[in-house]
Amino acid sequence: MHTTFEHQADIGVRGTGKTLEQAFEECAKAMFTVMADIENIKPEKSITGKTTATDHISLLVCWLNDLLAYKDIENMILAHFKTSITRQDKQYTIEWEAKGETINPKNQEILVEVKAATFHQALVKQEKGEWTAQCIVDV
Repeated sequence: MHTTFEHQADIGVRGTGKTLEQAFEECAKAMFTVMADIENIKPEKSITGKTTATDHISLLVCWLNDLLAYKDIENMILAHFKTSITRQDKQYTIEWEAKGETINPKNQEILVEVKAATFHQALVKQEKGEWTAQCIVDV
């Protein structure tokens, strides 16, 4: 499940799931929901990548910012995410695939431009068998 929550001039995004990967994927969906109606975005184009960090929170924020960079570079709205998170030594790695379609003003209305994911109120936790990943995004 993915949701947004109000935060003064910025917006909080949160993803939950049975696995850490699902929580990250849902958080990414929440971030892109701020920008567009992602329910109608088709998986026409695919982008793959790898993001690394020293902890789960840094991994989340860095990955979301990577997705925003690719959105701008490729001129795409992303809506479908598949991730795999591993840990080796003191390094976490998320290998990911994101799918979406080229931004076309005739097909999609950009609601709000997300500039960056931030560490403000960022958290990644597991509680009662469910993972939560959240942060505030700068709009």
